[in-house]
Amino acid sequence: MPKDEFVFDQPCPIRDVLDRIGDQWSMLVLVTLAARTMRFNELMREIGDVSKQMLSKTLKRLEQDGFVARTAYPEVPPRVEYALTDLGRSFLEPLGSLVRWADDNHRAIAEARKREG
Repeated sequence: MPKDEFVFDQPCPIRDVLDRIGDQWSMLVLVTLAARTMRFNELMREIGDVSKQMLSKTLKRLEQDGFVARTAYPEVPPRVEYALTDLGRSFLEPLGSLVRWADDNHRAIAEARKREG
């Protein structure tokens, strides 16, 4: 396989990417890190109801996909910080559009659900 050929988890690249960033916690982590670089416990406090295990898993996946950078400092006690990468920051604009669309259309969606339910 040529080195510039990518292998996706799914045959559709769009689905592959959206499945990874579209979960319950990834978008919240990205939006929260948009404000500044943070440590793990800061992220937990800002996000709220995420468990340590789920936040850790989400950060690892976002780091694997290149959205988040993890920097560990050789200090006592150890200090680890998380920040958006250029790729992560580039996602904020389309994410913002999606958030605005959801906010603008949430009432209509809720009303449609009531009619169908």
